[in-house]
Amino acid sequence: MADRKKDHIELAFQSQIEEALIDERFHYEPLLSAHPIIEDTSFTFLGKSMQTPIWVSSMTGGTELAGKINRNLARACAEFGMGMGLGSCRSLLDSDEYFSDFDVRDIIGEDLPLYANLGICQLEELIQTKKISKVIRLVGRLRADGLIIHINPMQEWLQPEGDRISKSPLESIEFLLEEVDFPIIVKEVGQGMGPESLRALLRLPLQAIEFAAFGGTNFAKIELMRNPNLQVQLFDPLTNIGHSASQMINWVNDIVENDEQVKCKEIIISGGVQNFLDGYYLMEKSNLSAIYGQASGLLKYAKESYDDLKAYLESQRKGIQLSRSFLRVRK
Repeated sequence: MADRKKDHIELAFQSQIEEALIDERFHYEPLLSAHPIIEDTSFTFLGKSMQTPIWVSSMTGGTELAGKINRNLARACAEFGMGMGLGSCRSLLDSDEYFSDFDVRDIIGEDLPLYANLGICQLEELIQTKKISKVIRLVGRLRADGLIIHINPMQEWLQPEGDRISKSPLESIEFLLEEVDFPIIVKEVGQGMGPESLRALLRLPLQAIEFAAFGGTNFAKIELMRNPNLQVQLFDPLTNIGHSASQMINWVNDIVENDEQVKCKEIIISGGVQNFLDGYYLMEKSNLSAIYGQASGLLKYAKESYDDLKAYLESQRKGIQLSRSFLRVRK
């Protein structure tokens, strides 16, 4: 007790925070709840029961380190009751060399959502060559619940070995939906999507839309950093184009409220979500059922050790519980 009081006196002046730093997104309501206790926090998302509203956003595959990262992430999903999107599974379409990097169903378990992942360029190519059966085989071999299609025209344009699309991504997605009977999620890769694209996707019978909004890992910027071509470097301003998760939530809410043709009912909010407080704020703002996703925020722990990843996720879970008890989002 004496040591604690001594600490309070010595730290009192250092703990003062400027008024300008108040987080204006929330009302702090300390009188309305008790401290959260461990309880059943299960909810249904993507057709399965989850315990923690965090999504492992698609990251990587195809290297020795990727296998370790995916196994750590899948283990964390199993322990915390989360869902996981695999990194691009393109390499598995024609080879088994890296299959073990992605083969995590036994780790995550049968009861949690696990999605394979392909780019829009690969999907278009498979449609053109009449090889959609490869997509079906991919999802089956991974024992995935469905498939994420990542839409990345800017990334492909800036990538030294990038592909080109000859049709609108919307056409390819609509074709795929007619050909397969497993759920489809569509995402961007770090720049988000504008309101017209969101409206078009929301009108499709997708399982979910993942934002991958501006403010997180930006794959267009990554490709530009990899590309030494001076002519390509002139396209750098394009990497600053995009939409934040907050912008996208507002557009989705407006579309859902005013458009009777909306069929997609679930959102994964990712891109620029730095911590549980960002995630809680954005989930509370969404009028559709939503969880939040992280990629690099989990990657930096997953590549080191499982204990580091577990400690980080435990802090995020407790942070969400505290937020639900004492914070209300300002309207």
